[in-house]
Amino acid sequence: MALVLRFLLALVGALPARFVHFLGRALGRVAYVAAIPYRRLAQRNLRIAFPEEATPAIRALAAEHFARLGANVLGGMRAAPLPLEKIRPILAVEGFEQMRALGAGGRGMVMVLNHLGNWEMGARLAQFLAEIMPDRKYGTVYQPLRNPAADRFVRSLRGRNGLHLFSRHDGFAAPTAFLREGGVLGVLADQHAGDAGAWVPLFGRLASTTTLPALLALRSGAGIMPVAIYSAGPGRWRAVAAPPVAKIPLESVEMLTARINQAVEAQVRQAPADWFWVHNRWKTPQPKFLLATYKRGVTLPPAMSVESLRPFQILVRSPNWLGDAVMAVPAVRAIATGRPDARLTVLSPAKLADFWRTVPEVAEVLSIEAEKSGIFAVAEIVRNAGPFEAAVLLPHSIRSALEVWLGRVPRRAGYAGHSRRWLLNQIVPEPELIPGPTRPHHSERYLHLARTIGAIDPPPPAGTGSLPKSAAAFARIGIVPGAEYGPTKRWFPDRFAAAAKTIAAARPARFALFGVARDAEIGAAIEKDLVGLECDNRIGQTSLTELIAELRACDLLLTNDTGTMHLAAHLGVPLVAIFGSTDHVVTAPLSLRARIVRHQVECSPCFLRECPLDLRCLRSVTGDEVAAAALELLTDVKVTAPFSPSAISATIIP
Repeated sequence: MALVLRFLLALVGALPARFVHFLGRALGRVAYVAAIPYRRLAQRNLRIAFPEEATPAIRALAAEHFARLGANVLGGMRAAPLPLEKIRPILAVEGFEQMRALGAGGRGMVMVLNHLGNWEMGARLAQFLAEIMPDRKYGTVYQPLRNPAADRFVRSLRGRNGLHLFSRHDGFAAPTAFLREGGVLGVLADQHAGDAGAWVPLFGRLASTTTLPALLALRSGAGIMPVAIYSAGPGRWRAVAAPPVAKIPLESVEMLTARINQAVEAQVRQAPADWFWVHNRWKTPQPKFLLATYKRGVTLPPAMSVESLRPFQILVRSPNWLGDAVMAVPAVRAIATGRPDARLTVLSPAKLADFWRTVPEVAEVLSIEAEKSGIFAVAEIVRNAGPFEAAVLLPHSIRSALEVWLGRVPRRAGYAGHSRRWLLNQIVPEPELIPGPTRPHHSERYLHLARTIGAIDPPPPAGTGSLPKSAAAFARIGIVPGAEYGPTKRWFPDRFAAAAKTIAAARPARFALFGVARDAEIGAAIEKDLVGLECDNRIGQTSLTELIAELRACDLLLTNDTGTMHLAAHLGVPLVAIFGSTDHVVTAPLSLRARIVRHQVECSPCFLRECPLDLRCLRSVTGDEVAAAALELLTDVKVTAPFSPSAISATIIP
């Protein structure tokens, strides 16, 4: 590798400067056409930085960038071995007189460099600066090359210029001491810094940024001066010192890093085609692309608000059933609040779209209509609504993965089930099950996914605080007697009616029946049995939006284990739920305003849709038990503990 570098330097050095410049531009143009992934990356980065520009302007700027990059790489190779007297005519130096004031009293200086123009010429600046401040030592922090021979060769070139070299791998002690002795130290500060960086804005978009310049300055008391090296014509450049970055006493490393990014952005805006746009500066971290758990967190400069950040667009694919969707709400809320710039869109079957609009953290709902529910049609919806930075797949189906893969979402996170591993580029491991009789609630599975990508659990949902009190003299009580799953989830119509009569005997009440059209026969039987009581039969007559409104008007809901049960819990409606064949621990309503009435029989939970025996799990539940639980909830009970799946056992009766 070192021999190749020596040969290339000798070859390029033998050519005229203008020829090298135009050869580099030509090679850059070829790379723009041939290096498709890098061309797309450059255009994506330019769209992030300059969203106001139209696509033709972005493409033209990207093409010019590749041409300049080629010219600067070859030009830098030609200039690297030149002596100082031959560097003077091709490198102009501007604004460095302010170094004297910044370095007054022997104060050290951190010279913040970035990948603008021929950034390798930064290594030659020491020779120029020595004429301004001859009493100082000059150095640079560098990233060693993987090839030892090539690394030694590059270090020898830089060492000829009088630079003291400090490897990033050797820690902070030596460069900090160098600065305390009044040294001037160059540090590149515009590359993605991974998990160790501070998340601060660059062009309005959060970017992981190295804290090294700020750390060195704060530890040593050094000043900070941003420096950029711009293209100035064929084989010519100019090094420009920007005004020093203000260092407020006791200012944090993160805040100082945010100020440095502001300075870098201002320099890039002066010559955008010069910057290194083929670097993935706004890289989405993995696995935790949500930032809630990062040590350094997010820091904004004083003049910037969260609202002014460019949004990080996240697409969440909803489960297909109402109950599952409600149980996914804590995870969706956690994802939405997982980073301050998050903008969350839910892709949902049309039948659930109105439900998702009740979740305040959801910014937009993309509805999958029945007539446009094919995979390619849904993928087109995703593409048109994007671009999205990441997609989180709550269903386990291969179809949901295909929708976002064809929709060109670059980060696709979810569980690996149903042969879809090849469609995901962030596979979430299955949650570990703790041995014992207690099984995790289904919502925990969704929350595990959210935590794995960097979220923290959201605040408690509706289900805490004082119970709502009806303004009317009569309590409005809803009844949901059906269940799409099958007969093993449906408590008996006569027992619903018996419970309602007992409640009405204890306090004034009005009843409303809810369900889908196929529940009409069950509803008619209950309505007939409640003769003499006010009963509004709404079965088969409400859309989801209307159902939400009517549930909100209820003081209590009597229900089977259904999607409506989960919806009522989400809305904060007190409810009594009767469980039969299903597992009350895994799918309990997410609310401490809920009471679960069930009896453990030898065959439950069986999860069968049709009972081969005598429905003994449901027959064991009496109307008096349900009525007693309902009357308890209709009293002025105050819930003080936040809901958690571990609290479910406290809601089970008996």
